[in-house]
Amino acid sequence: MDLFGALIPLLLMFAIFYFLLIRPQQKRQKKVQQMHSSLQKGDKVITIGGLHGTIDAIDENRIVIDVDGSNKLTFDRQAIREVINQD
Repeated sequence: MDLFGALIPLLLMFAIFYFLLIRPQQKRQKKVQQMHSSLQKGDKVITIGGLHGTIDAIDENRIVIDVDGSNKLTFDRQAIREVINQD
């Protein structure tokens, strides 16, 4: 009975860590992966560095962002923090 009594707090602590730390992180990661896979030409985006621009070209790993109509910069797909299209 002592072993069972010692396992209950350990299992309870693991459950708390899972629901407070692990599960929310997995949800955020899935949401970011979904956003990266749904990027398309013409989307207005913000990079992780804070650069605002519009996607001009896109392939599997890289994105070309049109910054001001004349300057185009190339970024990794993972450098996109968020899409800010106003629908």
